[in-house]
Amino acid sequence: MKRTAQLFAVAAAILLAASAALAQHEHHGAAQHKVATGVKLDVKDDAAAQTFTVRVGPFHLSVNSDHNATPQAPDAYLTIPFDGWLIAYHPRVVDGAGQPVPNKVLHHVAFWNIARPDFLCPNKEEHIFGAGGEMNDWPALPGFGYRVRKGDRIRVNTMWHNPTGTHYPMAYLEVRMEYRRAAPGVALKSVYPTWLDVMRCGDSGYDLKPGKNITSGEFTLGFTGALLGLGGHLHDYGERLDVRNSTKNEVIAALQSKLDAAGRILAMPIVTFVERGGYRLNKGEIVRVTATYDNRTARPLPEGAMGIAVGYFLPDDDALVAALKRNKPASAKKSR
Repeated sequence: MKRTAQLFAVAAAILLAASAALAQHEHHGAAQHKVATGVKLDVKDDAAAQTFTVRVGPFHLSVNSDHNATPQAPDAYLTIPFDGWLIAYHPRVVDGAGQPVPNKVLHHVAFWNIARPDFLCPNKEEHIFGAGGEMNDWPALPGFGYRVRKGDRIRVNTMWHNPTGTHYPMAYLEVRMEYRRAAPGVALKSVYPTWLDVMRCGDSGYDLKPGKNITSGEFTLGFTGALLGLGGHLHDYGERLDVRNSTKNEVIAALQSKLDAAGRILAMPIVTFVERGGYRLNKGEIVRVTATYDNRTARPLPEGAMGIAVGYFLPDDDALVAALKRNKPASAKKSR
């Protein structure tokens, strides 16, 4: 019972962090940004502690600047220096002296494994970590991890803004990752990020017409396993996100948003299935995700919406999912 409670709590924390960071998920069509110069990605590996820290920066953040007005850096790449599992992520923002900077200056960060496809959308890279201004930790889930191999290349995408009245001439993102090396006697179960997007495998942003908008997308499962939980992401005026097993005509999750009086998004709930061993999904079953919006502005909102549920999937046969590879990762050509 105690073990189940611990797993429930940790899975909830991870899903909360993941759902808070969803705004960056494949959102194209934004205005062109100025290019930040002098930005570098550094990695420090502490093999004894089994942690390594990724540091990206510096970024120059002017007072009260949105992300379109803030110079952004091209994607950077890190190379995994070990065989094993990533088990936890601890992000923070600091200045040049290592002192804390308000987390809200980070619009988002996303890590993508360029050698692996999303198991639901093979046209996309596998999205393994994300964070926004909430800067929540992704704590370790005992017994589980994300499998990596020495030489794997991870694409790091960041976006910055500065909604504060303070000028930050040198801001850095640091992400400290805990890992476990593959070794005799070390046998973690591998979990895989699960992105259920109403736009399916295309760009996540879509237009809102005035009034009610209901948008759905379906996915056919290619593998059998267990879904450990789900969190969700909606934009302003988003009312709910529903996930159903269409094959079984069964509700998987009903995520009702919390909005303020003006319809701005405040929070999304999460559900976890760890206490029951996960929600079972079988190969060939169809999962449907539906986003409901009520656009109160009386005008169209181009690219005003997203509807994404995110969770972790534990396959029955890990070898099948682990074998998935991208043939020629396009991002690799942009490496610097």
